[in-house]
Amino acid sequence: MKKSSATVVPRTEPSVTNAEARQLIIDAAMAAGAAAVGIAPAAALDDEAEHEIYNSWLADGRHASMSYMERNEAVRFDPRLLLPEARTVVCVAFAYGPQPRRSALLADYALGEDYHDVLRRRLTPLAESLRALVPGSKTRIVVDTAPMREKWWARRAGLGFVGRNGLLIVPGVGSRVFLAEVLWTGEASADEPCDMSCDACGACTQTCPGRALDSAGSVDARRCLSYLTIEHRGELPEGIDLPGRIYGCDMCQDVCPHNRCVNPPVVQEFLPSEEILALDIEQLAEMTEDEFKTLFGRSAIRRAGAEGMRRNALRKLRR
Repeated sequence: MKKSSATVVPRTEPSVTNAEARQLIIDAAMAAGAAAVGIAPAAALDDEAEHEIYNSWLADGRHASMSYMERNEAVRFDPRLLLPEARTVVCVAFAYGPQPRRSALLADYALGEDYHDVLRRRLTPLAESLRALVPGSKTRIVVDTAPMREKWWARRAGLGFVGRNGLLIVPGVGSRVFLAEVLWTGEASADEPCDMSCDACGACTQTCPGRALDSAGSVDARRCLSYLTIEHRGELPEGIDLPGRIYGCDMCQDVCPHNRCVNPPVVQEFLPSEEILALDIEQLAEMTEDEFKTLFGRSAIRRAGAEGMRRNALRKLRR
């Protein structure tokens, strides 16, 4: 009889209780500088309404030129396809604001070091601790470059809820947070999903300069200044004004009641760079490729590229 060539992944036996694993996760996340942490069992996303909302968003073209949002549909709705045998999703939120000083030109989240690098670096000890806790187990750190519905999982893990501005709002922390996940093949006691909502506030939808927000928390990227000033390539659409920053837009967060009177811990890497704070619009409008790479090499701002930054600055100067 011909033997099967399929690889059988052995199931590891836990050496600790789920409650003990949960406490280790919480302690390690807080030691890493997280402002909040939540835990959910890994499974396929079976929320039919969520599937419909996402597919309708794509069908309406509200993702603009972000064609990568159309790919990897199966993976997007099942984290176990990112890490086979995953049983636990650890969701963490790292605060980047409120900032002690702000830029009139650049969004708050981009004033420090690139969060992709920071979150991976800071969450590595947590992942190592989990693998040591259950020998033979595996982990995967996921930041927003992987096709995972991070805000849905954050809500499922009790971390917060999605506001009308389309951002995750963490109670007591606000929406100025970066999200990341650690997938683990071990098990830990889970949190209850967050059932809060924005109710009838609507401050963000009324304030959005591009009218990109609706009451259901959906964002039309074609009208969102964050998308247009960062992701969009080519000339900005006619009729689009830049009333505030030329990279990103914080207006919906500035008026959010959940961002008032909060003072979450902000890790050192996310504090504003003095060099970036000192920039004026004329410098950005005339910046060369080499100057851009030197100044923004470790910043999320590099996503826009020198050409995009010059385009934005020139549009602002022509107002």
